[in-house]
Amino acid sequence: MTQPTLVLVCKRPALGNGKQRLAAKVGGEIAYQIAEALLACVLEDVMTWPGKVIVAPADVKDREWAVNLCKQTRADAKVLPQVSGNLGQRLNALDHALRTSGFNKLIYIGSDAPDIDVTDYVALGDAFSNVDTVLKPTIDGGVSIMASCKPWPDLTNLPWSTSRLGDGLSLLCQQNGHAVGKLPVGFDVDEFEDLSHLVLKLAQDQRPARRALLALARQIIQQKISKQKVKMPSESPYV
Repeated sequence: MTQPTLVLVCKRPALGNGKQRLAAKVGGEIAYQIAEALLACVLEDVMTWPGKVIVAPADVKDREWAVNLCKQTRADAKVLPQVSGNLGQRLNALDHALRTSGFNKLIYIGSDAPDIDVTDYVALGDAFSNVDTVLKPTIDGGVSIMASCKPWPDLTNLPWSTSRLGDGLSLLCQQNGHAVGKLPVGFDVDEFEDLSHLVLKLAQDQRPARRALLALARQIIQQKISKQKVKMPSESPYV
């Protein structure tokens, strides 16, 4: 059976670009470090994927960056930058371009869900035997995997970046004739609180980039806790 194609939809990590909710809590520099570490994690999946790989940077100006990224991690990967528009419009355009080029089973992942592992991909492959579309929900109501052997319906008006996205996407697919399956609920890293989920989930993960991300998350959490500690005043006014 032909392996599905893995499509990495990503932003180039940069100060002030992405992870703004996280940056509001920990600062732009630390949010940038997290974004870099998250990208390294998903590149572990890209390097070991047995099928074809497409890297789709969010901005056409980052094509060369993505090409260099592929040279370092997956030389046979193809680069196809996203077009302008909201995420739904960009995914529809990307999906159309790939399917008209002969791709069929497409697995879309981002760079902010480090809990995705081989068990998800195995379960996804098994699910494709019975359904058209497979989604991995996240605890915040979003999705971290969008996979389908059918073209996506019009995604423009979905409630992107809200807790209603996952249910809305599933319903939309069903309304357009897709049989939909779901993987176990995971998480993505958008907020400071998500780092706690990360620490718990990745505690036993031995993949090198995940170990590095885990160490970084623990360090950030500890620094945040230390800053929140309030020094108790001395009981004596003379001390």
